[in-house]
Amino acid sequence: MKETGIPELSTTEIHEYIQKAASSKRRRYPRILHNPGDEFNRVINFMMEDSYMQPHLHPGKEKIEKMYLVQGKFAVLFFSEKGEMDQSVVLEKGKTEYIEIPAFTWHTYVMLSETVVSYETMMGKYDPETWKTLAEWAPTEDTNKSITYLNELKQKVKDVQKMLKETRR
Repeated sequence: MKETGIPELSTTEIHEYIQKAASSKRRRYPRILHNPGDEFNRVINFMMEDSYMQPHLHPGKEKIEKMYLVQGKFAVLFFSEKGEMDQSVVLEKGKTEYIEIPAFTWHTYVMLSETVVSYETMMGKYDPETWKTLAEWAPTEDTNKSITYLNELKQKVKDVQKMLKETRR
């Protein structure tokens, strides 16, 4: 394990799990590191550029999601209760590589590189019925609307990044 607590991954392991992500319907694949019923959840996520995760929140004050970038580049998007994007934070090597997502906060991720590997931790026993609440204002996964929505979100991130770059000149 590295000093940051991110588990070490070999090039072979990364390649193996990226292939699993590429072959999966959701275009992502988790490597779960905790045992069922553990209070501390640890997962390495392998995600493809076209993976869409429906915006969601984690109900429960202990459910603070901590995300570490291992490889690639992605953005975490935050939304209002009405589904309007409030903020985006880009994670990339040498810049921002870690983010905490507060409990009860609408969010999702968009991949900004061909592949992304992230390490995620969160407190609380995993129960698929209570772990997260999906946003009703966003398309569900694996639909034509979700593809369009994902592309719109990526464009919004690009627009924000372009605007920030121009204001720094």
